[in-house]
Amino acid sequence: MRTIIIDDERLARNELRRLLENMPKVQIVGEAANADEALPMIENLQPDLLFLDIQMPGKNGFELLQAIEGKAPEVVFTTAYDEYAIKAFEFNALDYLLKPVDLARLTEAIHRVEEELNHGQAPEGPHVPKDGSKLLGENDQVFVKDGEKCWFVKLGKVRLFESMGNYVRLYFDDQKPLVLKSLNALEDRLDPATYFRANRKHIINLQWIEKIEPWFSGGLLVTLRGSNDKVEISRRQAIRFKEMLSL
Repeated sequence: MRTIIIDDERLARNELRRLLENMPKVQIVGEAANADEALPMIENLQPDLLFLDIQMPGKNGFELLQAIEGKAPEVVFTTAYDEYAIKAFEFNALDYLLKPVDLARLTEAIHRVEEELNHGQAPEGPHVPKDGSKLLGENDQVFVKDGEKCWFVKLGKVRLFESMGNYVRLYFDDQKPLVLKSLNALEDRLDPATYFRANRKHIINLQWIEKIEPWFSGGLLVTLRGSNDKVEISRRQAIRFKEMLSL
């Protein structure tokens, strides 16, 4: 996987490079000390993965991600501060490593990136969940527990699934519980005739779409009925979306 290391501390970049030498699947194609260096590098080199520091001179790591045009690479944050963890997962980071980076944790992060990059690359054909279980459709009911609250909800009522790091938030009625499951694992169980992966962070229920609008960079913006939920369909997924719905 093509990788760029972005960190304003040269020693931190060198240490991460040294650790990554243990991982032959990782190809470091560039290093940057700040966002201004990193942005043209990301555009030109099209990496699969960024190891990204958060606190840097100029734009911080979050602002850098917001400035990336087109499809963003996968992201693993590396930082000396743990108070950014929740915000990092709001940006759909695959992992969050505290400095000094531990080799075992780094190895775990790389495995997670590999799973994400390999997801969905199997040949086209009837979709069967990887674990052999049956697909879940809109008429199936699922048990959802979030803290002390529990629901037994028909999946057809769930209009939106949103990735929150290692959790997924379900949107139904006026409820938004969190479940401990990755969006990829959930996508594997859901019937693709009803549930569509709009982008890295969202799966939408096609039955709940009220309005479709053109959006930036060839993407689409959908509004879900009965709510103020608006979800961007990425440029790549917009092509699939149009083919599915024959737009």
